[in-house]
Amino acid sequence: MTAVLFIHGFPFDHQMWRHQIAALTRWRCVAPDLLSAGSRTGPAAPGAFSMAAYADDLIGTLDQLEIDATVVCGLSLGGYIVFELLRRFPDRMRAAVLCHTKATADTPEARHARDALAARAKKEGAGAVTRELIPKLLAPTTGAEIAREVTTMIQRQPIAGIVGALRALRDRPDSTPLLRQIRVPVLVVAGDADQITPATGMEDMAGAIPGARFLVIPGSGHLSPLEQPGAFNDALSAFL
Repeated sequence: MTAVLFIHGFPFDHQMWRHQIAALTRWRCVAPDLLSAGSRTGPAAPGAFSMAAYADDLIGTLDQLEIDATVVCGLSLGGYIVFELLRRFPDRMRAAVLCHTKATADTPEARHARDALAARAKKEGAGAVTRELIPKLLAPTTGAEIAREVTTMIQRQPIAGIVGALRALRDRPDSTPLLRQIRVPVLVVAGDADQITPATGMEDMAGAIPGARFLVIPGSGHLSPLEQPGAFNDALSAFL
């Protein structure tokens, strides 16, 4: 049975993949919490978080489960980790799904914004993160029930994990040079109402990856697996 490793985004946990885990019964779905996310413990020091640390931890999970090679599916932060896995562990990757993510590194302005949000999170708690992100995460047509679910998920995240993830996001490498070197099948998934990683930029990214497929999901902001799970699952199943 083919394994699919789902890597959640920031600031979420494995529950963002609940619709996919329930639907994709033909595959072995592995959806761990990242370090200091959800119920996972992890380092307290922000400097201990990086894309390399996340990738090493996930490879350790695959080793424990005796999974040699996997399809890897990452959203946003999870997509950045997918790039790290493709860069450092290409032989362990059978295919990749890049959702609502980008290859470029943070601009100086974005790095400053990460630091500012981390400071607010340490001072005010996860509520500060919720207030900043919720208006940007979801499509205007996404229902209130999903907004409540996303809000609850953010607010249960450990502050150490939030601050650490912001550090890792801030300092992630530019993966643009990697794109033309990818030699596994790739599906790139965008949302037509995604404010954070707009579909136009994702289409350009897909065009730089040899043979990549590109898909825009209507009625989706930054979280198509939750906002439009039926369309997302259909696309993922067809790709697999």
